[in-house]
Amino acid sequence: MITKDQALKVLGDNGQEQVMKGFDQLSDEKKKEFLGQIENINWSDFKLIGNSSEEARGTFTVPEAVEVPEIEKRHDEFEAIGLEAIKKGEVAAVLLAGGMGTRLGFDLPKGCYNVGQTHDLFIFECLINNLMEVVNKAGCFVPLYIMTSEKNDKATREFFAEKNYFGYDPDYIKYFVQDMACAVDYNGKLLLEDNGRLATSPNGNGGWYVSMVKAGLDKDAKARGVKWINIFAVDNVLQRIADPVFVGATIAGGYQAGSKVVRKVDPQEKMGLLCLEDGQPSIVEYYEMSKEMAEAKAEDGSLLYKFGVILNYLFSLEKLDDIVNNSMTVHVVEKKIPYIDEAGNKVSPTEPNGYKFELLVLDMVHMMDSNLAFEVVREHEFAPIKNLHGVDSVDSARELLVKNGVEL
Repeated sequence: MITKDQALKVLGDNGQEQVMKGFDQLSDEKKKEFLGQIENINWSDFKLIGNSSEEARGTFTVPEAVEVPEIEKRHDEFEAIGLEAIKKGEVAAVLLAGGMGTRLGFDLPKGCYNVGQTHDLFIFECLINNLMEVVNKAGCFVPLYIMTSEKNDKATREFFAEKNYFGYDPDYIKYFVQDMACAVDYNGKLLLEDNGRLATSPNGNGGWYVSMVKAGLDKDAKARGVKWINIFAVDNVLQRIADPVFVGATIAGGYQAGSKVVRKVDPQEKMGLLCLEDGQPSIVEYYEMSKEMAEAKAEDGSLLYKFGVILNYLFSLEKLDDIVNNSMTVHVVEKKIPYIDEAGNKVSPTEPNGYKFELLVLDMVHMMDSNLAFEVVREHEFAPIKNLHGVDSVDSARELLVKNGVEL
């Protein structure tokens, strides 16, 4: 842990002395936490501010894919390969669960939200139930690493313990906290979210493996013999996790990664699009696509670029180590950042007022030498909960759960 004098020097060297105002009035515990935050600042990120020279995108082509008809035809073959890998302990899962249920009007971790109607059925429970289907088929548990955040780590751990892990073996569940990145105003000055507390935010959905390594859990995975990690987001209650058919298809094709995708229903649908960019796996965000690319048609009249990603990826652990050792691109993103002003008043801006620094999982995909687009049926595997009502909501997810035979 750095001392106060060391903190003053590093802050002074970077023109950020303003955050030490009032430091001496903090409790010893607050001082320790604050110095820890300062020690962990990644100053190199700050050099990216104002550097708007985003690399020009390359030439896009359609990626290799296994579509639903082929998957159905080769289902047993793929499943056998995947189950063999799972039984050998070669497959682990990582649940990205750092978010809170704020947009659902809920002040607990998002995974604690109850989607049940006649009985309790929590988002976390839906995911564990889906994973238990694989456990029962393989006859063994899959190591599950749950990424939390500073804001919801304690509540998440307590919730799982209180619910007896929904029947999952707790020896196969480990938690780690996502790294936080500092937020700055438009002048590059550090912001405080409270006295003795830097304004921070999670380091993006691409920061999961860096955070896992920092927690030492990469060593745990390797000690268990893990070769593949399936990452998935907390809010899709229908997704298949450690899906042996997906795992088997990726292994059978000799790929370093696999991405579950659904067919876009509309050219302008707001989904990241899987493609090849200069021959490398890549994801183009919907707002980056030209109208021509979005609406381009294949010979059969379907969309040429039709595969939307659903944040369910399978990565080779060996390749992940290469990525973490060859630093990922840091993205500077404009955001609304709550802060305290010089008078100590809390401010909740209604417009963006500064920058956050994020790592994105799409860059991890791009750093893979090969990636399989694995098509899944939207109605069976894609029920995201982003909002309380409307599109991608609790309401729409409930409808889809019922269609898939889940009792609410």
